[in-house]
Amino acid sequence: MDYRQSGVDIEAGDAAVERIKKIARATFTPGVLSEIGAFGGMFRFPAKQFSDPILISSADGVGTKLKVAFMSGIHDTVGSDLVNHCVNDILVHGAEPLFFLDYLATGRLDPEVAALIVTGMGRACEANGCALIGGETAEMPGFYQDGEYDLAGFIVGAVDKPNLIDGRDIAPGDRLIGLPSTGLHTNGYSLARRIVFDVLGLEVDSFIPEVGDTVAGVLLRTHRSYLACMRPLLERRLVKGMAHITGGGIPGNLSRILPGATDARVHRGTWTIPPLFSFLQKSGQVSDDEMFRAFNMGIGMIVVAGSAHMDVALGMLRDAGEEPKVIGEIVAGEKRVLL
Repeated sequence: MDYRQSGVDIEAGDAAVERIKKIARATFTPGVLSEIGAFGGMFRFPAKQFSDPILISSADGVGTKLKVAFMSGIHDTVGSDLVNHCVNDILVHGAEPLFFLDYLATGRLDPEVAALIVTGMGRACEANGCALIGGETAEMPGFYQDGEYDLAGFIVGAVDKPNLIDGRDIAPGDRLIGLPSTGLHTNGYSLARRIVFDVLGLEVDSFIPEVGDTVAGVLLRTHRSYLACMRPLLERRLVKGMAHITGGGIPGNLSRILPGATDARVHRGTWTIPPLFSFLQKSGQVSDDEMFRAFNMGIGMIVVAGSAHMDVALGMLRDAGEEPKVIGEIVAGEKRVLL
């Protein structure tokens, strides 16, 4: 017997790596010192850009959104989802991304599919100024169903200590600014898939009149990055805290940045909930509380700013092409989110 008979195709792996190298090189920044294929990714830290640097890192996955990619055969968006999710997770601390690594695991490696996935990663890395410097492609026959894969990402960024955002300065009277999401982003898909495919019996190419798109079109909308629109506010130090609204929704994520003696009061009627969420709630008979716990409900990032800086912050966000909404305020309390 040989390795291929056992289910591992080394030649296919080599072919995938060659494709990935070309995509990754397009994301390289001056700090990258190694080529894809080295045992470790090498990056020269841009020390001259920082006076007292702090490294910020994060790791995440795409979750069961991947199931929709498998069903539809659309693989060039989930890589962007992964990068943007990780970028947002370190952005909330004020960090600029430096480099990114990925982990792609599958039962049988398809070089074409792998290239599509990494194309999405490369596209998002370039847009965020982040270098894709390495990763791992694992072929594990018998571990994943044929045609399926898992995806994880690892990011490292940096921020000067005086500019670190950790929520400690949040105080009663501060205001909450909500920035719109592009859809479900990468959370709540187990519930969404159950409603769409099991309860309603729809297919990935079924058109949903209520949302004006197909199932695949709406469920594979890319998890957006907030880095570009937030840079001007961070440079002006207008931000006291930021919450990336992922698993756990607004209550589960906004509470993570609150100091001990504060509550966040969120007013539901201050933004228009996108039709997708209303469609899912009605079709699945999901309670309001469960919707806000499982989904972002149209708000992908919440920014906490002092009331004195609100007009400036809102103006800068609008200049960046955003449609920010003042969705609440900070009050005295016990680290609760009051909807």
